[in-house]
Amino acid sequence: MRDLIERWQRGWAVARSLDPAEDVGDGLRTECHQPGRAVEYLALDVAALPALCAQVKGEEQVTWLTVPAADPDAAAETIEANGLVLLKRSERLMTINLHKHPTSEPPAPYQLETWLSDDVIRVEVLLDNEVGAHGTVGLTNADAVADRIETLPEHRRRGLASAVMSGLAGAAVDEGADHGLLIASEQGQHLYTALGWRPVASILIATTPGNTYPTD
Repeated sequence: MRDLIERWQRGWAVARSLDPAEDVGDGLRTECHQPGRAVEYLALDVAALPALCAQVKGEEQVTWLTVPAADPDAAAETIEANGLVLLKRSERLMTINLHKHPTSEPPAPYQLETWLSDDVIRVEVLLDNEVGAHGTVGLTNADAVADRIETLPEHRRRGLASAVMSGLAGAAVDEGADHGLLIASEQGQHLYTALGWRPVASILIATTPGNTYPTD
């Protein structure tokens, strides 16, 4: 599990053009400046949660603690006992063999466009030059970490997300990737499961009291 977590973080940082994470002892710390938080800690071992909670509480900026856990109930209890509050616990770390990823084309007249720049793949599904769906992948070694997969509301229920994932997987394989990793929202899990992605851990997100999960 630790290896998968570290690999996901490296690819996610590439996808979002972030500096490499700092090793803080059974955890990784990132100056991420993302919506809802400026700093993020990623737990590599649930046994280190008390120490990681203390580090989060010592930060001056809004800070999250992200915890992949095989036993989310036990992890949640430890997090709350150490003074943090849970923002979310419905996400999943998922993985797939990219060579077995199903292929899918967007329905006509949509068109799929793919770009590669600095180990980041971006796919867009376009209709008359308007973006209907999009997603990115960060490439590290043989891993491809999918991120920010989105279908705009007026283009949903047309298979565009499947086409985006297919385009990202195919482009990643072309660049030498074998393994796909992502953290799926509750809404995205049905899609990824249907495409053959396998859940390997629950994801808990915690922070100090008073902070909230971003709505946008």
